[in-house]
Amino acid sequence: MNTRAKRLVLPLGGAIAATSMIGATLVSSASAATAPTKKVVSLASATSAQKITDYWTANSGANLKAAAQLTDDSSVSGKVKLGGGDAAPSGKAGTVPPIGQEKITPTKVKNVNLPKTIGKVFFTVGDKEYWCSASSVQSKYHNLVATAGHCVFDEGIQNGALDNWVFIPGYYQGKAPWGIYVGKAAYTHYDFAVYEDYDSDYAFVTVYNGISYAGEKAVSKDTFDKWQGYKYGKDVEISKEEYNKLLDEFGPKAPVFTKPADTQKIVPWNTKDAALATKEVSKDEFDKAPKNDSGVNFQQAPELTQTIIVSEEEYNAYTGPGYKKIVDHAFTITKYFLAYKVEVTSATKYFKTVYYIEYYKDAGRLGDNVGGQGFTWNQKVGQPVYIFGYPAAPHPDGDKPFTGVTPKWCYGKTFAAKPAAAFKAEAQIGLKCSMTAGSSGAPWLLKYSSTKRLGYINGVTSLIGDADANGRIDFSTSPYFDSETYAIYKSASNLWSGKIVTSDGDLVSKA
Repeated sequence: MNTRAKRLVLPLGGAIAATSMIGATLVSSASAATAPTKKVVSLASATSAQKITDYWTANSGANLKAAAQLTDDSSVSGKVKLGGGDAAPSGKAGTVPPIGQEKITPTKVKNVNLPKTIGKVFFTVGDKEYWCSASSVQSKYHNLVATAGHCVFDEGIQNGALDNWVFIPGYYQGKAPWGIYVGKAAYTHYDFAVYEDYDSDYAFVTVYNGISYAGEKAVSKDTFDKWQGYKYGKDVEISKEEYNKLLDEFGPKAPVFTKPADTQKIVPWNTKDAALATKEVSKDEFDKAPKNDSGVNFQQAPELTQTIIVSEEEYNAYTGPGYKKIVDHAFTITKYFLAYKVEVTSATKYFKTVYYIEYYKDAGRLGDNVGGQGFTWNQKVGQPVYIFGYPAAPHPDGDKPFTGVTPKWCYGKTFAAKPAAAFKAEAQIGLKCSMTAGSSGAPWLLKYSSTKRLGYINGVTSLIGDADANGRIDFSTSPYFDSETYAIYKSASNLWSGKIVTSDGDLVSKA
């Protein structure tokens, strides 16, 4: 991992410790006074959303399965006392109800039912895939996700946002039960996006309509070549009659070939009644061969050339003549073929190549599918909340009780967290909680109803720490949601996103 990534990920490990902290550039009071409240960045246009979708869905979600919690592996040391921070209301308390629920009554039940709204956000830092926790939240167009600011923003990269950002509610081992939602635009406080002030370590992201897997279909070679998602070709044996019919219909571009016996004689290209045969070659051999009939035995067969997306394991294991290249984080192999003529015998077999693509359907709006938590701000510190997240990293002592596969929860009363100078965190709230890294961005739900699985988001996990220095993570913190938080949430909650898949399964960005 590069240096920038390491600087970013330490907070996701969440260690609020007396040592091993990262320095940060302080902002002058003059510049802070004139800075705008919010920072907005575009995450993906409809066109780039197609590529992002392809990146995560290719090869049965290989990149999703390869993702890890964004964290730093260094040990936590030093004793940290709880309490003493400046978290306090900046005005009158307010609430926005969850989707479809005007009022939520907290319930006490023996078993805690997990909210349907939670899931993971996936993104890339450099050439690595990572994830955080997040939740759907109420908005006008039912298209908003709440998570930690450091799970979306990084002021050190080109546009200030992490790449290939998607939200998958209910994600489980490569499966997306309610679809994949590509981020469109992200909102956070200016102080976090520019100065990495963790008192504002939150983000609200508008997402496009979800997409869900709709199957695969056979397509023409032209469609196959243009398709940027997962695709493959399958060779099917056919009769000599069908072989000749396809040659008559499509000429040299016909997706057909023969597999003669190894000892079958190669004949000049213009030999009458000879059979067309092909062989896979390297890119260099392909480039040196003639492009069309010039009286020689071998010539290029560009109609058979195909580029396929493979997993990293398949990419590394491949030793054939195909051309290997990493394109936009995707592992690709391009296969080249030369055509030649052979003498027809009883051993000659005839084949055609059938081209397949995976396609997707519009899954609808996020909030319509999984609901959305309510939102609240300027709440009194000391109220009970639930945290729902996906912890995965081991504790500092090496014990690893969590897998990151299934969500976990913590419950208790919030308290004013002790300032953490390394992150400029002076007004955060805390909760006793054993969740390790992977829980960053997890929603803090006030007045949660386990029967309705809904409550009010009152924070998101920002940092974690070891209060008694015994090698065990034992508390989490969140930025305090005040009037400025509400103003940023309100801006994001009124924006429309739209869909990226048409009714016939094509992505909107395709002509």
